[in-house]
Amino acid sequence: MNDNPANRLSNAFAKPHPALVCFVTAGDGDTDANLDALVAGGADVIELGMPFTDPMADGPAIQAANLRSLGKGTTTADVLAIATRFRARHPDVPLVLMGYANPMVRRGPEWFASAAADAGVDGVICVDLGPEEDEDLGPALRDAGIAVIRLATPTTHDARLPQVLEGAGGFLYYVSVAGITGKQQAASGSIAEAVARLKAQTDLPVAVGFGVRTPEQAADIARHADGVVVGSALVELVGEHGENAPDRLREAVSALAKAVHSAERAQP
Repeated sequence: MNDNPANRLSNAFAKPHPALVCFVTAGDGDTDANLDALVAGGADVIELGMPFTDPMADGPAIQAANLRSLGKGTTTADVLAIATRFRARHPDVPLVLMGYANPMVRRGPEWFASAAADAGVDGVICVDLGPEEDEDLGPALRDAGIAVIRLATPTTHDARLPQVLEGAGGFLYYVSVAGITGKQQAASGSIAEAVARLKAQTDLPVAVGFGVRTPEQAADIARHADGVVVGSALVELVGEHGENAPDRLREAVSALAKAVHSAERAQP
């Protein structure tokens, strides 16, 4: 079983600087080398995307990565094997699986939770399973010691937020735009206001993602949030450079990490 994953996630957000959370899709390019490049570049938390045929929250870059991965025949077993190898190489770096409900529950939530825990997974983000459907997966994950990482959006109103937070763990992922990944970015002022509203209702760290592409954007968000999530910009590098992507990923993440880790925090 997983060796206290809550500690890895909490440690990542307990550092004296905001956390950089980096995403790539499993089975797209040389995933083991891509993951190692994210860590080498300075990522604090890794998100590994589980390829799915209908990634409804994702924009063109991650949609294309899903198609590339599925075209190679990537399965859930392959994703778990990638996670297992990652954990062996990086015992202290948090690893979160991000994906959709169908691959997670089709063999039963208990099977998935147990397999993910055995692979050393720290948290799971299930994009299309809202808190109202928590029973479909949440209890099994929590019983296995895996954090159920929930999403909040600009349209998550205060009356619903307690339900979103119930049973949540690891960190709260704030989707900064009412849209898909990679296509737009929210204004700094709206992010600051949203993070303050969320933190008034939870002690969980708040990480902000969707549309973050440059070190300058990442630094701006890091002034307000506990973490910054970058996905599509990195996935595009894998799509462009294929097996040669690791060096490009390491360079890009290094610039992002420097920006996030050195960001001057805004005064509350």
